[in-house]
Amino acid sequence: MSFWRKIAGLAVRNLDEAECAECPPGLPGEDPAFSTAVTALGAKLAKADGNAHADEYSAFAQVFQPEDGSQGNVRRLYQLARQTTRGFESYARRLAKRYRHCPQILEDVLDGLFYVATSDGAVTADELAYLERVSELFGQSPLTFRRIRAIHLGAEKDDPYAVLGVAHDATDEAVRAAWKAQLSEAHPDRARGRGLPSEFIEVAEAKAAAINAAFDAIMRERRAWALEGAA
Repeated sequence: MSFWRKIAGLAVRNLDEAECAECPPGLPGEDPAFSTAVTALGAKLAKADGNAHADEYSAFAQVFQPEDGSQGNVRRLYQLARQTTRGFESYARRLAKRYRHCPQILEDVLDGLFYVATSDGAVTADELAYLERVSELFGQSPLTFRRIRAIHLGAEKDDPYAVLGVAHDATDEAVRAAWKAQLSEAHPDRARGRGLPSEFIEVAEAKAAAINAAFDAIMRERRAWALEGAA
């Protein structure tokens, strides 16, 4: 199954009829505007680190598989677009506007771009900045971007979401529930109640402190973002 049909299937499963009615008709891969924008974004990503190699098209084609008969046109567009990163924002905006009612499709595009970026074993700071900017133009929250980044690159050191074991874009209620569950399990009183030595109690206290610190960091960050959004 090609990428185009895969994400079309995801859209059908994840969107209600009202939302689907707002999306362009047909499969994304049969939409020239979609194919052009995605190909350009993938090509310009290859140039983001300053080096655009011909073999990088292979990684792109593995994820964003063109429909039968269109491979030649896609490759020509890719080769042209990869000459410079300039103009990538306009392609991202165009895609976001066309599929604004299909957020799952936009998320899958970003997911695919991350796959392309990691195909050579490393993601540079410039590539990461490019991907983050695309995510912003797609209208995705910073938490959605961090979740997708963590999937491909692993959680950042001391990531509070990793400490609590929740997705970066989990609801406040889900974060709070995870915090309470982990804190209950790690509470020092449990160790004391089991008659464990003082060393175990110290470990439990440190773990409980880390859990509380992670929860506080998440809530603090979310409050700050809410204030920025209201400003």
